[in-house]
Amino acid sequence: MYKSQTPGYVFELCRKLRRTPTHAEELLWKHLRTKNLRNLKFRRQHPIGRYIADFYCRDARLVIELDGGIHDIKNQKKYDEIRQEIIELYGIQVLRFKNREVEENLEEVL
Repeated sequence: MYKSQTPGYVFELCRKLRRTPTHAEELLWKHLRTKNLRNLKFRRQHPIGRYIADFYCRDARLVIELDGGIHDIKNQKKYDEIRQEIIELYGIQVLRFKNREVEENLEEVL
């Protein structure tokens, strides 16, 4: 489906992002990995076309995005909107959370 549309450099960027997660990504990953959340398998820093999802569950057709402060900048917000629209064209739902939400209220996010 979308893998054939993924440029090669995206895979290397995914690996780099997996090696340098944010604090919020580490916290959430502890609960998503090894099917700890409703027995769903999540992947982190997973390519979808030319974009990279923070967390992706194929079975649920779900992307979870964690947004730090940079996502409050006007140009970044517009980019995020376009990116989300494109991902949703693949039939994938996108949930967005602020890093702060994960760090301060993880149970509610889960």
